[in-house]
Amino acid sequence: MTITQLKYVLAVAKYQNFTVASEHSFVTQPTLSMQIQKLEDELDVQIFNRAKKPIELTEVGKRIVEQAKVIIDESSRIVDIIHQEKGFIGGEFRLGIIPTVMPTLLPMFLNNFTKKHPKVQLIIEELTTEEITRKLSDGSIDAAIAATPLESNDIIERPLYYEPFVGLIPEDHRLYNKTSIEIDELEMDDILLLEDGHCFKDSVINLCRTYKSDKSKSFQLESGSFSTLVKLSKEGLGMTLLPYLHTLDLNELDKKHLREFTNPPPAREVSLIYHNSQLKLQIIKALKDAIDGVVRGAITFSDVKIISPLQKR
Repeated sequence: MTITQLKYVLAVAKYQNFTVASEHSFVTQPTLSMQIQKLEDELDVQIFNRAKKPIELTEVGKRIVEQAKVIIDESSRIVDIIHQEKGFIGGEFRLGIIPTVMPTLLPMFLNNFTKKHPKVQLIIEELTTEEITRKLSDGSIDAAIAATPLESNDIIERPLYYEPFVGLIPEDHRLYNKTSIEIDELEMDDILLLEDGHCFKDSVINLCRTYKSDKSKSFQLESGSFSTLVKLSKEGLGMTLLPYLHTLDLNELDKKHLREFTNPPPAREVSLIYHNSQLKLQIIKALKDAIDGVVRGAITFSDVKIISPLQKR
């Protein structure tokens, strides 16, 4: 049994296809198949049911895959130990970022990080929180930037900043003439929201439920982007809430529609998160340092009311 064989098993388990798994493993399909067959012969079990399309794990195969993940993670620690001993910051690093954070935060730190750590091959994916937690669990990504808390025993959360919510109010709205707004003035059926799958939507719903739990209603108008919500709000279709960093790039005309909340404002906690196996910690630390260096000046809020992205039932 070898680490390589176990990696091939995980690849087939992930892609459910020997050809696709071999392409992602950078070996020929016959080589990958032969190595897995050798492992099955050695263990005297069948890991995959090849008669199924797509290929499925057998019951014992499922248990082997779970153990293989542990073995490969532990073997990776040896490389981490050597890198930390040598002070080396490099290699492939997969980072997931939620859609409502990526367009504002990524441009702030990416250029500086890549220049300072040119040996790090940073692979960035835009993922929902649900996708992030799943991919952290199966090792598909090394870390992520997401709204927290997530209340997962398997995930370590290191807060980066606290980002207040800001109201964007159309001119004919009942709150437009106010200089600031109160949380208990929000009405669920009056707020334009992002589509399902965005944790910021869940945070807004939770914010309103705190005060309006008996008036929460379903929404007929939802959008996939904040820019669309801004346009819809300006057309008088309702108010919306934006994360603070998204308000910085608005034009001066649109900024006239912004209203901050009274203190302490509702806010989301944005954190760098990673699996508790704690692999590639030297890159994680370098990434956090790079982000801390740029957000410190842009985000100075500390006295805030953190609104969880977790749906309340």
